[in-house]
Amino acid sequence: MLLRNGDFARYVAARFLGSLAVQMQTVAVGWQVYEATRRPLDLGLIGLSQFLPFVLLILPAGHFADTRDRRYILVGCYALMLLCAVALLVFSWHGLTSALPVFGVMTLFGVARAFAMPTSQALLPNLVPREQFGPAVAFNSSLWQVTTIAGPALGGLLYLAGAKVVYLTVATLLAVSVLMLATLRHGGEKTDTPAAPFDRHQLLEGLRFVRRRRPVLGAISLDLFAVIFGGATALLPVYAADVLHVGPSGLGWLRAAPGIGAALTGVVLGALPVTRHVGRWMFGGVAVFGVATLVFGLSTSLWVSMGALTVLGAGDMVSVYIRHLLVQLETPDAIRGRVSAVNSVFIGASNELGEFESGVAAAWFGVVPAVLLGGAASLVVAALWIRLFPELWRMDRFPDPP
Repeated sequence: MLLRNGDFARYVAARFLGSLAVQMQTVAVGWQVYEATRRPLDLGLIGLSQFLPFVLLILPAGHFADTRDRRYILVGCYALMLLCAVALLVFSWHGLTSALPVFGVMTLFGVARAFAMPTSQALLPNLVPREQFGPAVAFNSSLWQVTTIAGPALGGLLYLAGAKVVYLTVATLLAVSVLMLATLRHGGEKTDTPAAPFDRHQLLEGLRFVRRRRPVLGAISLDLFAVIFGGATALLPVYAADVLHVGPSGLGWLRAAPGIGAALTGVVLGALPVTRHVGRWMFGGVAVFGVATLVFGLSTSLWVSMGALTVLGAGDMVSVYIRHLLVQLETPDAIRGRVSAVNSVFIGASNELGEFESGVAAAWFGVVPAVLLGGAASLVVAALWIRLFPELWRMDRFPDPP
């Protein structure tokens, strides 16, 4: 039923190919940088170089998503990601001995993500009817999780033939994504509300909206702090090389494991969506994420590590699914881009700052203690947020859209 909608089908296909490319690129960049420098901190700096332009540009990006055609913004973002992949290919062709060129490319990649994340989140509700929005979110999230399985695995296998092969494949997939997004016919139209002026008041409207909606604030801030402290994926190249001794192909499978758990969970949520006790389901997902991080940190077996990362991905998928539905259903379309930008700030901070925090903690305390501290901190955050946002914990059903 959903895929009979041509624009939705092209949208998810383009997102699938683009996400697959980005996941492959992530494996190649992480392994290549660690192989060149042997410094865990550089893995954290990869995340920081993406986060700084992201956090500076995300609020203007949300305003653009509310006042410009969202389809054209996405085309431009994916074209910029394509340029980044080509640059990485050129660097690898000439031989990479320093991480600095990679940090520069990742900064440019952060610019593209700053505009792509709020725009894609705001565009999806315009492509499907309200009654299909929940299944569309689950389907789109499941496809994205499939890319987190296939992308790292393919990236690790292709890396055996060299980084150049990975980046060439990434550039090809992104080029196809650009062409597919350029064919979207609908979804970029604006509401009848006059376009808001580009000023500080309008830029901060998304922040004010989130602050007024405490369940939304609680949901996105819970994800922010749980993943900042609990994110172990930035250190997977170190685990693959020095703890588990499985090489780049093993790194690909380790990066794929969270996606396996998340994709399977996404399929279940698509067939049996959460409709009751949504707050408790969300906190439960975060708790599972924290416990799985602890198990992964203690493991010296590839199969135990894979299992722990799979469970980690399942817990994260439950939290992501509930948060995404809650934010989009609470938000009027006229400011959905700006609210999605705020949500993207929290997501981006949790991912990129989480990678930086993991790299710094590993440099200070060692790799295994850093992961264990992060898993424990995620559990503490979940318990603290239950007290800070009791209305989110008690939330039974999703709200009706405005």
